[in-house]
Amino acid sequence: MRRRVVITGIGMVTPLGADRERIWKRLLAGESGVGYTTLFDAANFPTKISAEVKNWDLSDVGENPEDWKYQGRHTHFAIGAAKKAVEDAGLKDARIDPTRFGVYTGSGEGQQDFDRFTEMMVAGLNGGPSLDVARFTRKGLELLNPISELEQEPNMSVGHLASLFNAQGPNVNCLTACAASSQAIGEAVEIIRRGEADIMLAGGTHTMIHPFGVTGFNLLTALSTRNDEPTRASRPFDRDRDGFVLGEGAGMIVLEELQSAKARGAYIHGEVVGYGSTADAFRITDAHPEGRGAISCIRMALADAGLGVNDIDYINAHGTSTSVNDKIESLAIKQVFGDQAYKIPVSSTKSMMGHLIAAAGATELIYCLLAIRDNILPPTINYEVPDPDCDLDYIPNKAREKRCDVALSNSFGFGGQNIALICKRFEG
Repeated sequence: MRRRVVITGIGMVTPLGADRERIWKRLLAGESGVGYTTLFDAANFPTKISAEVKNWDLSDVGENPEDWKYQGRHTHFAIGAAKKAVEDAGLKDARIDPTRFGVYTGSGEGQQDFDRFTEMMVAGLNGGPSLDVARFTRKGLELLNPISELEQEPNMSVGHLASLFNAQGPNVNCLTACAASSQAIGEAVEIIRRGEADIMLAGGTHTMIHPFGVTGFNLLTALSTRNDEPTRASRPFDRDRDGFVLGEGAGMIVLEELQSAKARGAYIHGEVVGYGSTADAFRITDAHPEGRGAISCIRMALADAGLGVNDIDYINAHGTSTSVNDKIESLAIKQVFGDQAYKIPVSSTKSMMGHLIAAAGATELIYCLLAIRDNILPPTINYEVPDPDCDLDYIPNKAREKRCDVALSNSFGFGGQNIALICKRFEG
């Protein structure tokens, strides 16, 4: 019999706050975390809006921000969410074997120091039309901090978390775009199931709200340019959607083997029962037009959980607010669930939170757990004009009270990565 994996700790840092209950209350109220970008001057960018984490620093979790001045925002978010999750799990003073405690994250790259890079470019160009590499390099050696440069690597956050919590077990980071933190959770579940660890801190962290990130997504025409109405810009499944809104933040959970959690007397938020992982094997940015990767991924998660199409009470959709994603995800849900698809409430919390990229899936799984806890489903806000290609029940604009025992969370990333996670109400 495979080992059961439960969730004993939850922590988040998001555009709607860093307190779990406050975030949940705001989501259920349909509040948006989207506004005008302040982290850099976006006045001349096609997209001038984003969902930033505001009025938060590491002092919220007892850390001195000065001690982490060389680490990027993504590491700060990871530490904040992880410390909240570890405290929530009661691990801070627990007697556990550190070699049986691991960390698995889906972490994005560190934030680029655009200002210093600009200085290097100005020095290298020296008023001329071509780059003088020698001058560029000299200015870089003068300006750049070696620790800050190292901290841009995606794996640095997971290393810091291991050190903070003396987690000497498996230590891994994956970066599979928008599916990263969901994949990290799924793989961490498998590690516990196989008996390679008893406790795993898993989730993700990311920020791409910087000139390079916004430029890249603008070039892909993936971002909304509804700059005059920031809070109405993210509108998943709505016919007039025009792209997603960049968000940032972190979501972390503590996964634990059931007997380990019971022995500690830990509170159990829920159980992870299904995990599916596939690739579209198609294009880098486009989902397969028939949704083949998403379909097989959801079916894999259902089979892993031993559940049928009638057993899912709620779907937290990937729901990015792009034309292709929302259409293909709706198609995939209909292909998997058949007529039952029209009876399952579906919502996209990205309508309020923006797209946290590598951190999106972890936060969305947490919302599934809270929906199960409270039997309330979060809405998809800004849903105004139905799209014939998106004809499911998207819980438009208002939260809904409904018994929820089992929830599916979808995460589909650029590059064709597909992850589906299923969590359920814990039953001893």
